[in-house]
Amino acid sequence: MPSNSSTAPKRNVLASVLGLLGMSGIAGVLVAAMMTPILAVAGVTANSTITLFESLPDYLEITPLQQKTELYAKRGDKDEKIAEFYSQNRVEVPLDQMSPYLQDAVIATEDPRFYEHGGVDVMSATRAVLESVVSDSGSGASTITMQYVRNQRVQAAEAILDPVERQKAFSEATERSAGRKLQEMRLAIGVEKQYSKEQILEGYLNIALFGGQIYGVESAAQYYFGKPAKDLSLAEAALIGGMVQEPNAFRIDDEANIPAATDRRNYVLRRMYEEGKIKKDEYEQARDSKIEPNITPARHGCMNAKSNTQFFCDYVRKVIENDPAFGATYEERLFNFQSKGYQIHTTLDLDLQDQVTNVLNTYVPKSLDYMKIGAAVSAVEPGTGNILAMAQNKDFDETTEAAKNPNATSVNYNADKQYGQSGGFPAGSTYKVFTLANWIQSGHSVNETINARNRVFNQANFQDSCGKDAPYGGGWDVNNDANERFGTVTAVEATTKSINTAYAAMAEQLDQCVTRDIAVGMGAHRADGQESGSYPSDILGTNEIAPMSMATAYAGFANQGESCSPVAIKSISLRDGTEVDPPESKCKQVISKDVANAVNYVLKQVTTSGFSAASNPGMGPVIGKTGTTDNARDTWSMMASSGISLAVWVGNTDKQYTYTDDAGNKHYDWVSLYNVGFNGVSGTQARHHIARDILAYAIPKYGANDWPDPNPEALQTPKANVPDVTGMSIEAATAALEEAGFAVAVGNSVDSEQPANTVAKTSPSANTSVPKGSEVTLSPSNGRKPNQRQQPPSAGEHSMPDLNGMSLDEAQSALRDAGFVNGGNNWFQANDPGGEPGKVTRTDPPAGSMLTKDAKITIYVGQ
Repeated sequence: MPSNSSTAPKRNVLASVLGLLGMSGIAGVLVAAMMTPILAVAGVTANSTITLFESLPDYLEITPLQQKTELYAKRGDKDEKIAEFYSQNRVEVPLDQMSPYLQDAVIATEDPRFYEHGGVDVMSATRAVLESVVSDSGSGASTITMQYVRNQRVQAAEAILDPVERQKAFSEATERSAGRKLQEMRLAIGVEKQYSKEQILEGYLNIALFGGQIYGVESAAQYYFGKPAKDLSLAEAALIGGMVQEPNAFRIDDEANIPAATDRRNYVLRRMYEEGKIKKDEYEQARDSKIEPNITPARHGCMNAKSNTQFFCDYVRKVIENDPAFGATYEERLFNFQSKGYQIHTTLDLDLQDQVTNVLNTYVPKSLDYMKIGAAVSAVEPGTGNILAMAQNKDFDETTEAAKNPNATSVNYNADKQYGQSGGFPAGSTYKVFTLANWIQSGHSVNETINARNRVFNQANFQDSCGKDAPYGGGWDVNNDANERFGTVTAVEATTKSINTAYAAMAEQLDQCVTRDIAVGMGAHRADGQESGSYPSDILGTNEIAPMSMATAYAGFANQGESCSPVAIKSISLRDGTEVDPPESKCKQVISKDVANAVNYVLKQVTTSGFSAASNPGMGPVIGKTGTTDNARDTWSMMASSGISLAVWVGNTDKQYTYTDDAGNKHYDWVSLYNVGFNGVSGTQARHHIARDILAYAIPKYGANDWPDPNPEALQTPKANVPDVTGMSIEAATAALEEAGFAVAVGNSVDSEQPANTVAKTSPSANTSVPKGSEVTLSPSNGRKPNQRQQPPSAGEHSMPDLNGMSLDEAQSALRDAGFVNGGNNWFQANDPGGEPGKVTRTDPPAGSMLTKDAKITIYVGQ
């Protein structure tokens, strides 16, 4: 009938006629829908209306529903959910896991003749058509089956990755038109032929929307009432059942919706009573009850992951988003991650993760006013690559608010840029282990003597078979921490004391490309994705590497040279039990077991008598190495047992504002950890406390078995004969000795038959067999022959005897015989690691020097 409103559209005669014609056409189709099964059986030819209806597609592919992905980790021997992801929060359950009240509520209100019709309720549909002609409103007359069809078509549209095609399919599935209604009717009849009523009802209750991102009755029951769908009371079931009509208007997590939701619930209860599904007293009691929500949000996304697992959660998410095994494109992988219902069982040990987090929080604050403080811990299992723990001193926050909160970040310091947005940190002296491996692999011994004297190295002497600009030119002035100075040392001493000059001398005899390749092969690659450098200075740890990568590399040494790439996922399955292949750890024997065992032989000593001893809990054999970058911008402690490898980094995440100059320019700089302390611990020592406390917890669980002894060849002390350089110039003699692998020092001049400024003699003497790399002291001739002295020696002046080859007692006796006294403790003993044990290898000053009787004399004795 006409509207009384002046703004309402006027129906004219033509529109009414067209409406009647439309009604008769649709009514004909409804009759056809009702009669089609009978006609098909009887073989009777249908009229044109039936032919039109029959020409529509009748097959609907029922696709799997979108379901949420869940992440699990082990606590002890039990699985514990730590996070979930979804675009639709749905947990699909069978019909017998849904309250009968819920099933009756939906049928009573949405489709009372559900079990009687064949997909289309002709009576309701005909009435709806008549109402649409008589007035501007009317019920949709959609049966549960038709609604299921519509939801399936929407679900299929949402799975289309192309945005244009997706919107087109969505519009076709939801447009308000007679054509869409006819399509739903035709498909509904087809669905009724394919599936039982119970299957259709189960599918509908699992696919329906219940507000926001809540889909399916199980998720709705869990979210709104904190219980499974099978345990819903009559009143609760009626409320949820009534929500399907207009989900967001009746959702009870918004208090403003409670009155409308109460009215809708009571309507559903009345329909259930009228349909004979409940008794009068049940109806009245439920109707008069108060709605009491128990809103239980799902832990959606990594920000809502279980406390202290957020950064690991984000790492797992990015692993899947980056791996082509989960989809050809990023968009496809993201859709699959949020909709396939992956059940992901991770490698994380929640007990260890809790311990790591607590220890980290004990020693390093989340923020400081005077520096951009950062700390990170990665733990990896040797032999499997399993990531056991991952933590840092920040809260995880991926919102825009994180930039304003110094305690929070979304940057994962432990991971590469691809998996955590971090560019890594300079590895410092922890990187020296790769030069050590190359040293041993190249045939050198760990007991070989190395010239560790401070000097400017000529970079042209460094081989680099993969360097584009090699051979490099220019000088490289290498200094040690605190400007400490050394003479000759073995590779063991060079490592335990982390001597930069010694490692530069070792690298000078190696191919830098091989060192780089060992590092990358073991897992220590640049975090930013760029090619790792092989420049001479890179051996001291200038490449910026993620803690996870360093933990992986040291796990490779602990695994006797076989490095396994890190993995965060143990297994993946779908909710129906179908297994999905997870990313696997790739294990490779990068260096031989002999080389690895020799490296471990040295690194064990670093943890007992070197700088890493402070990180050692003393609970079994461990290997380790510290690293401190220039001015202690970054500090590292690498520790590993046979069962766990640990990387601890504490340092600057960025430069800190320091001052504003007179021109108004702001200045920023790194803060030295030498100059700071927190939580009662100095900045450079925090790493040791963290590593030690974590290992004390982890070793009893993961073990600390000893490694095999190294090949004896790696421990031998190679020897060489000192060349005879007598009579050569100091420069020529130095070149000849260095060419033979010796370090060179120049002592005091002596009387000699040789011309002035040439070599009078050496200590050790020419043709003496001494450890390769030993220091040879040159004694220049002063030009005076021994029998042509113009004046007698000064009063009390004595000639230093040659003590080489004597025992310490014999040497001291010879000194007394030569007139020297030790009354003021002027004689000193020093160890020569490469010399013959118990025998004097040289003295300082050298033999032949003219000295006072109380001169200070150092006697070097083979160790």
